[in-house]
Amino acid sequence: MKQSNAKFGIGEVVRHKFFPFRGVVFDVDPEFANSEEWWNSIPAEVRPNRDQPFYHLLAENEETEYVAYVSEQNLEHDDSDIPLRNPQVNQIFVMEQAGRYKPRVNFAH
Repeated sequence: MKQSNAKFGIGEVVRHKFFPFRGVVFDVDPEFANSEEWWNSIPAEVRPNRDQPFYHLLAENEETEYVAYVSEQNLEHDDSDIPLRNPQVNQIFVMEQAGRYKPRVNFAH
């Protein structure tokens, strides 16, 4: 069995390498764990490998806030230090330091 270590942890702020959105990690799957329908909706030429960590993000772009599911290969640290505006962020996390959030003690998902 292949061991996979996640590059990003819960509470880290990341951004997509190719699309204009960023978000905070709220869950990590050690490998792809979404539906086949979701998988097949990704164009084959940009479809990532399944055997890598996938991250659940409270994400946002210029227009809206949403939940995203992104492969590790398509993410990088976001060093902007700009607070996230997604309203769910403050329900789940407290700001620990610039660019990093800490899960609320009383939050259970």
